[in-house]
Amino acid sequence: MIMRTFDLTPLYRTAIGIDRLASQLNAAEAPTYPPYNVELVAEDKYRIVMALAGFDRSELDINTERDSLVITGRKQKDAVERTFLHRGIAARDFEQRFQLADHVKVTGAAFDNGMLTIDLVREVPEAFRPRKIAIDGVTNEAASNVTALEQKRNAA
Repeated sequence: MIMRTFDLTPLYRTAIGIDRLASQLNAAEAPTYPPYNVELVAEDKYRIVMALAGFDRSELDINTERDSLVITGRKQKDAVERTFLHRGIAARDFEQRFQLADHVKVTGAAFDNGMLTIDLVREVPEAFRPRKIAIDGVTNEAASNVTALEQKRNAA
């Protein structure tokens, strides 16, 4: 299996109207549990994938608060007391916060085989999108008329 990493530097722009989702997600000093990945799916689409082995869907809660995404897991106690010879699967409560950039919305979440997937999209309002600015000036026809007049004046 080949593991690829992507350079997120283009996402770190400080220009007006450009969000910094990747830098804000990377800059946050997050705890190491539970492990997660942040993927760039498309130009304005992101995905957070969390490994939550041992958790049930009913033990998870996902909320958005202003510009934060909060994922909480509250592990229910087993009714039966068990003796482990080795316990490698963590079963502790957690709260993971992600700082979302401007105009980033959560579009969906799924939990399958112990993997929580959260899809995000950046929806920049039309007022903040780049637009082409026309440059006013002398047209080609007017420029050729000026050139013709200068040639007549120089010939005389």
